[in-house]
Amino acid sequence: MASLRALRPFAHREFRVLISALSISIFGSGMWAVAMVYEVIHLGGGPLELSLVATAASIGLVGFVLAGGIAADRFPQRLLIIAVEGANLAVIATITALAMFNVLQLWHLAIGAFVLGVGQAFFFPAYSAMLPRILPADDLLAANGLEGTVRPVLQQAAGPALAGILVAVLSPAHAVAGVAVCHLLAFGIVNLLSRQPPDDPGLADTGPDNAVTGAPASRKSSLFKDLREGFSYTIRTPWLLWTLIWACLSVLFLIGPIEVLLPFVVRDQLGGDSRTFGFLLAVMGVGSAAAALATATVRLPRRYLTVMVVTWGLGSLPVAAIGFMDNFWVLGAAMLIFGATEGVGMVIWGTLLQRRVPRHLLGRISSLDFFVSLALMPVSMALAGPVAEVVPIWVIFFVAGLVCPIMAFVALFAARMMSDEIENPLTSTTMASESADTQPDSV
Repeated sequence: MASLRALRPFAHREFRVLISALSISIFGSGMWAVAMVYEVIHLGGGPLELSLVATAASIGLVGFVLAGGIAADRFPQRLLIIAVEGANLAVIATITALAMFNVLQLWHLAIGAFVLGVGQAFFFPAYSAMLPRILPADDLLAANGLEGTVRPVLQQAAGPALAGILVAVLSPAHAVAGVAVCHLLAFGIVNLLSRQPPDDPGLADTGPDNAVTGAPASRKSSLFKDLREGFSYTIRTPWLLWTLIWACLSVLFLIGPIEVLLPFVVRDQLGGDSRTFGFLLAVMGVGSAAAALATATVRLPRRYLTVMVVTWGLGSLPVAAIGFMDNFWVLGAAMLIFGATEGVGMVIWGTLLQRRVPRHLLGRISSLDFFVSLALMPVSMALAGPVAEVVPIWVIFFVAGLVCPIMAFVALFAARMMSDEIENPLTSTTMASESADTQPDSV
């Protein structure tokens, strides 16, 4: 039944272990986002100090995400995931102890945030590269849909909510201790992953090498050569290159207005406050989670590239009208649509990478995707405020909401995606056509 399709990945033990650990870990990340803020405030810090800690995390993430992709292709993903959770546990446990004994200082938080950012840079590529090694190809869409559901629910809603209660009732230190408990549980669970996943011929086949253990393409190759190989593959693969170009531009045009300027729209056009703004972000997250779960219950569409790009593009259109909206429910509907279309596109995109990118390149391509998504995020947020000083906010939203759909259709035709998806149908037995000119992994 279609309604049970989203649950099929749970039939595989390795996925049950992995998704359990991921869910607990991202729940802890959601708690940390709130606990860290109030720990900074508890230490007497203000916006500048909070920015310092947040920037340290961003530097760790952006600075190491490409290295994380190379590592995911060179080393067993299981060991990388265990190492990341172990490092997370060590960092948060140390901060908890320092906070409980009232010796915690701001620089402790900054270093801790930096290490956590580095951990994320290594975790995401390893997780993405591991999924097609433990699941059949037909279950990847459901697996990505499940992740796209639990992430906003746990990281953006439940985790922050629990941390807020702990801070209010007890103290920021107790909230940090809650984060430590989460990472302790996640660390224990990831150690249950099999040392070598079963060699099942039904597992997803994304390249010429059918090994399941994730051995590197060449252990003797240099880091620079590995990175260059990933960039080279991206440049000569039109659907991948143009999707990343679109993503890069969408981050530049959309993230800043939504994160920086939307609060002023709420204040000036709706007469709302921080609670109104928070509720709108929650609506966007709920839309993304619900759409991701719905996408997980159906088969990957035959026109998978067209559906993904058009959904993303048209989903940005409501953003163009945000500057004209003065009704809370209308603005909420716009955010719901934006979040839902983002959820649909992200599930298809994650599945597409795992199905069509050669296995020995998947870690690097996943990290490159992550890097592109992150690199211009601070630029977008830095530009939004100054631009709003000279350009009306409604113009900024209007341009952002129109540029993204236009670029989506440019990408669709420039990469010949409608022909490509027909020439490369993603059936359960399909091998990545792009992998014909790549070298197989060595086991």
